[in-house]
Amino acid sequence: MSAVRTEDAADGRSTANGRGVCDERGVTVLSPTDLSEMLAAGTKEVHEKAENTEFVKDFLKGRIRKELFKLGHVALFFTYSALEEQIERNKEHPHLAALYFPHELHRRDALARDLRYFYGEDWQNQISISPATQRYVERIRQIGRDQPALLVAHAYTRYMGDLSGGQVLRKVAQRAMKLPHTGEGLNFYQFDSIHSAKAFKQLYRSRMNELELDALTKQKIVEEAVLAFQFNMEIFGELEEAGKTLQDDVLDAAPVHGEMQGDISQCPYYAAKMAASDGSSYICQMAMTVLKNPSGQVLLAAWIAALAGLAAWYLM
Repeated sequence: MSAVRTEDAADGRSTANGRGVCDERGVTVLSPTDLSEMLAAGTKEVHEKAENTEFVKDFLKGRIRKELFKLGHVALFFTYSALEEQIERNKEHPHLAALYFPHELHRRDALARDLRYFYGEDWQNQISISPATQRYVERIRQIGRDQPALLVAHAYTRYMGDLSGGQVLRKVAQRAMKLPHTGEGLNFYQFDSIHSAKAFKQLYRSRMNELELDALTKQKIVEEAVLAFQFNMEIFGELEEAGKTLQDDVLDAAPVHGEMQGDISQCPYYAAKMAASDGSSYICQMAMTVLKNPSGQVLLAAWIAALAGLAAWYLM
């Protein structure tokens, strides 16, 4: 049974070759054999596990340890350095050329700027790769040499998440750690060459579904995406263990939803079940945080007044 989504191709083209075509109403009809659909279905279980790790749930609640945030950025730097090295190496490969968007997507340089902000000019001498990140990097380099088509799984999992829920995480981190509104320390989340994240994601999925891949290769890409989630969970586990040795420097700042931009529901690490499991305690936590400020009661009243509209925003 085909899935139907009202996603217009970002470049004005309809997808062809039976991989998502537009009907007479201009509605994009996706097939279960489209790679984007296979990835969504095949990673659902591991997706839920990743989004419910303690590190991610604490992050989404605004409970962020600055030292752990910095270590997370270090892991991302090594991961993206390897991924973009292999994408560059294989940029003319028939299964990667259509997904080559270095100016729009690549994150290594942005992460380097963030690490310079956090660690200083000699940041490269202060960071080191963790065991879990090393395993992730080795896998990326291995498939870059031997099975370049599988890089699609890592690129899709990382970049599409960064363009979606990553935009919400940026706001949470900025408030919790009181980072400058000019963006220092948060360059990783800023995509200056993408004017519409929604349109770009539609373009990327369309290009991905148009790749000439046989059924076996598609399945291998799905399996590799599951592996990508598992690598990320191992890194989250490392960060959780590292947090046990740090002083209690949690910067507690529940996100103010009205200021957020980005589609958190599309983030690979979004705790989709948080509203059901932690919803009431989360609301109480946010209310208590607001009421600590002199103008807290006024802000809380404004928040309640806007609640209905914000609920509608979540359902968009």
